Amino acid sequence: MSESEQGQRHQDRMARKKALVDESIKRADRDQGLLLVLSGNGKGKSSSAFGMVARALGHGMKVGVAQFIKGCNDTGEEAFFRKQPGVTWHVLGEGFTWETQNLARDTETAQRGWAVVKTMLVDESIDLLVLDELTYPIKYGWLAIDTVLADLKARPAMQHVVVTGRAAPAGLIEAADTVTELRDLKHAFRAGVRAQPGIDL
Repeated sequence: MSESEQGQRHQDRMARKKALVDESIKRADRDQGLLLVLSGNGKGKSSSAFGMVARALGHGMKVGVAQFIKGCNDTGEEAFFRKQPGVTWHVLGEGFTWETQNLARDTETAQRGWAVVKTMLVDESIDLLVLDELTYPIKYGWLAIDTVLADLKARPAMQHVVVTGRAAPAGLIEAADTVTELRDLKHAFRAGVRAQPGIDL
């Protein structure tokens, strides 16, 4: 095949692709607040959510972040985003369950945290709300999935919510508009490498 024939074939293929993309864009004719779920065992769920925080801030949007489970204040995301105008940041956990080892206390902490989240879910000025590691309090039974779903459904029509964490329950997946599952193929930690600042923290 000659170079000119290859060029023509590429041009024809891209023209067909453009027509399909243009048609898909044309069919997407409404705006709404989205519920996004980032789950799976792979690394990058929270990082993806915080990428959306950066994107939202770039558009002049107001952002809320609620971190369940994590109880420390030493992540790079918090150190950076908490200083940004337009960001409200809440650390609602007391640490991982294997650290606290107290079911009643973990349940109470999660319930108290959800009360904070509910104030943000009714705040029309918040354009994007990240519920980091919310799947765990649901999985462990500290928060009732029916309550969580009802509160999410009642939020302002244009408020976007991102939920992160492993083992997202079926009800949350069904309610979501967009679901992404990250797979774990290989991780440095299993080879004995500590969590690295800027990469893992």
